[in-house]
Amino acid sequence: MTQAIRIHSHGNADVLRWEGVTVRAPGPGEVSLRQTACGLNFIDVYQRDGLYPAGELPAVLGMEAAGVIEALGEGVDHFAVGDRVAYPMCQGAYAQARVIAADRLLKLPETISDRQAASIMLKGLTAQYLLFRSYPVQPGDSILVYAAAGGVGLLMCQWASHLGARVIGCVGSEEKAELARANGCDYTIQYRDEDIAAKVREFTDGEGVAAVYDSVGKDTFMASLDSLRPFGVMVSYGNASGKVEPFSPAILAPKGSLYVTRPTLATHIATRGLLEDGAAALFRAVTDGLLHIQINQVYPLSETAQAHRDLEARKTTGSTILLP
Repeated sequence: MTQAIRIHSHGNADVLRWEGVTVRAPGPGEVSLRQTACGLNFIDVYQRDGLYPAGELPAVLGMEAAGVIEALGEGVDHFAVGDRVAYPMCQGAYAQARVIAADRLLKLPETISDRQAASIMLKGLTAQYLLFRSYPVQPGDSILVYAAAGGVGLLMCQWASHLGARVIGCVGSEEKAELARANGCDYTIQYRDEDIAAKVREFTDGEGVAAVYDSVGKDTFMASLDSLRPFGVMVSYGNASGKVEPFSPAILAPKGSLYVTRPTLATHIATRGLLEDGAAALFRAVTDGLLHIQINQVYPLSETAQAHRDLEARKTTGSTILLP
């Protein structure tokens, strides 16, 4: 018997329960994993409240973690017992131990700790595909990054700055603005008090940005479109304020022949090749010092409900990890 965080129904953070679960032996192509650190992400909230499917209930939530392999299933020959590994986008991470498909795991380099890995597998791979695939940032580009002081945002701001971009970050407070500026943002916008599109035009001499990376959704979608230069790319990758309302593609023409995309990390790591390519770039950026991982909140896994409340209340910055 091991302990895990499960939900028996959808709802607010109060539905998260710390309870015993049975972990079976690994089958063919699987491993048993003793988890050492788990990540916290907004997708966990979406699954908890029912916006995204969480599968059959009761369900263990959580999508990323790091740990140590304790047993191998039949046919697993590219890992060994004792290997340090991590994974993104595999539901069931909120647990002390689990069984997981070996082809979803990545062996960790010595330069990256378990806690760092648990804080960047989902967020770091998200930053990687956003900056290199959804809209490949070029030197001299201006970009707008929402939640710039959050886990994904801080990584994006650092990485984009190293790529030679001019980075504008949207934040919710002066404290978060200072954090964003210390991590690669050239300018910040406090979205609660300032006109986002107007400030973007001010910072870009009226031109607008090449790309907007919007994780907020409903409340900022139109302001994001209005911040783009002609032929700009609107990358909508989150719904922190709710789903974007249906809109007519015709509105994109007069705003500058814009492009809109709604990518997911799941697509960008769907094959082993994509997963390994993204992880190699991420691990290299961390090892080379381009990305500085900021784990600003640590909770016991048993207190995941409080971690969810703090995340939803915008009380967190950088990455949050949960310790089994």
